[in-house]
Amino acid sequence: MDVTIKRDGLELRGLLEGTDKLENDTIVIQFHGFQGNIGYEPGKINYDVSHKLNEVGLPTLRFNFPSCGLSDGDYKNMTILGQLLDAMAIIDFARTKMGAKKIYIVGHSQGGVVASMVAAYYRDLIDKVVLLAPAATLKDDALRGECEGSVYDPNHIPLRVEVNGELVSGQYFRTVQLLPIYETAQHYDGEVLIIHGLEDEIIPASAGRKYHDILPNSTLYLMEGEPHSLEGPKVQETLQLIADFLKD
Repeated sequence: MDVTIKRDGLELRGLLEGTDKLENDTIVIQFHGFQGNIGYEPGKINYDVSHKLNEVGLPTLRFNFPSCGLSDGDYKNMTILGQLLDAMAIIDFARTKMGAKKIYIVGHSQGGVVASMVAAYYRDLIDKVVLLAPAATLKDDALRGECEGSVYDPNHIPLRVEVNGELVSGQYFRTVQLLPIYETAQHYDGEVLIIHGLEDEIIPASAGRKYHDILPNSTLYLMEGEPHSLEGPKVQETLQLIADFLKD
């Protein structure tokens, strides 16, 4: 089912799957990563997670952040601060328009950072959290002036930085440098599943380990041979871990 919400004048477009009605007591909300989208085909982690959860009876709700996928916006305006507000709007949509009483959230990469922080903001409402290759070291990268192969002066951040052929706002890097990721996330005391690939070429597994250290009720799996996408040789094991954790 296609779903749309509006925040700050932009339409965010996504999919509600595993159910044929808008009202659902339980919902799993998924947040995608940097320069990503909700996943539109098998083999993409967000798509595969959604459909695995649908198989075990859990409906899923996944929106594209602004300027990603089919959502409105210009990627040059993307910041994590903005995505946190988007995530809050999505959670509020699930609470009010869908009537969800039990809410789980799953975040991959930068979406994992968003998930970890918004879970703390909504710690009274979020029942369980799954962090997939959570990209908390993006703060360390910003302090060094690096982003997925692009470099810039971290003390004199330009208006725009080109990353993977796409312009990213200097505001993104300025705010990331001072983003209280772990300091915020540690206020969530519900159950958390953390999965990180040991062959992650973008975010080292130290980020997953750090989350495990600060989250009092977390379980960590380090997956041999898995890259940052978590679409490698152990993808089926990853999907089963997520399904078992949320279905239990």
